[in-house]
Amino acid sequence: MLEKSIENLLYKGRWILAPIYLGLSLALLALGIKFFQEVFHILPSIFGIKESDLVLQILTLLDVALVGGLIVMVMFSGYENFVSRIDIADDKEKLSWLGKLDAGSLKQKVAASIVAISSIHLLKKFMDAQQIDNEKLMWYVIIHLTFVASAMGMAFVDRMNKH
Repeated sequence: MLEKSIENLLYKGRWILAPIYLGLSLALLALGIKFFQEVFHILPSIFGIKESDLVLQILTLLDVALVGGLIVMVMFSGYENFVSRIDIADDKEKLSWLGKLDAGSLKQKVAASIVAISSIHLLKKFMDAQQIDNEKLMWYVIIHLTFVASAMGMAFVDRMNKH
């Protein structure tokens, strides 16, 4: 009787995650606002800025878009994997991957997104390499390679677990 009650309470406790995923949608809204703030910041000076500066600003926008995609992935698949299935009518628009990302796949996608975001940051640093100390630049590369190695390690472990 006590064991059943504890298990029931633990199972229902997963709903504590629901407000967290709702909070991620607010973070996505904040990110969208920041994205358009950057766009409106770029547009008035578009004809006066150097091409390299424009590329850096566009890389910043790409970075924001990748983080937004990461939030959406974690928000939806995390909710589906840990809280409750999302029931969307068949006649409504539905993401093709919804319901197909398990925790392992989500972990790999998050790792790949982090590597992509890190790549953009590293590219931005390389484009401004004259202003950055070589030792600091080396640490950026080491940190990026750590992300890459971690993502590859997680993929390798997941592949081994499937066999």
